[in-house]
Amino acid sequence: MTALVVALIAGALVGLALGALGGGGSILAVPALVYLLGFTPAAATTAGLIIVTATSLTALYAHARTGGVRWKTGALFAAAGLLPAAAAGAVASRLPQPVLTAAFAAVAALAAVSMLRPGRAGTGPGARGARPAKAAGAGAGLGALTGLLGVGGGFLAVPALVTVLAFEMRAAVGTSLLVISANSLASLAARGATTTGVEWAVIGPFTGAAILGAWDGRRLGAKVTGALLQRAFAVVLLIVAALMLVDAVT
Repeated sequence: MTALVVALIAGALVGLALGALGGGGSILAVPALVYLLGFTPAAATTAGLIIVTATSLTALYAHARTGGVRWKTGALFAAAGLLPAAAAGAVASRLPQPVLTAAFAAVAALAAVSMLRPGRAGTGPGARGARPAKAAGAGAGLGALTGLLGVGGGFLAVPALVTVLAFEMRAAVGTSLLVISANSLASLAARGATTTGVEWAVIGPFTGAAILGAWDGRRLGAKVTGALLQRAFAVVLLIVAALMLVDAVT
């Protein structure tokens, strides 16, 4: 199978995840770039940010058209993560590749476990009103994660928006795309020159397929129950985490 075909298939899956779940695209994109397309972990995180930024902005537009984005609250949540994203992005290029791989595997595993737990939407502190300090802390943590690992953080942003800020699921998915876009752009700006070595012949088709997949993912998310999508995605994450952890320690 040629690199172009692999990039198109992987890109479509990444877009479906972002469009349907409001996150998770980058945590699939980076392993695909490393294990299917031969990127180094450092190059994959930079390429992943490019893919996720373009795809998230497109998906954000689609959700905004249907009123699924809380702009003011989402902007405040995202703003807290901009500086951490930029700082972590500058540090990421200096870390050993096995460390990046192991860290990515750990985050993927934790995200999968949290997604498999019974949902508690509306029962956490956010149900009694948003707490600005907790929202800022969650936003800063997501920003740092974006910069370090090349992930948009949407797979963590959606649960945070639901439990901390008491968003309904539809608004959380749309608003998380605003957070992902802002964090990814900040991290890319911090990486700067590292984008010059990106293989655009692969990243271009990958991104194009992801953008198209995001539109289909939004429609899929409206038809399939969120719980089913979440469980399926969590299983995929556990498999990816196990493979990456084995690779990091061997």
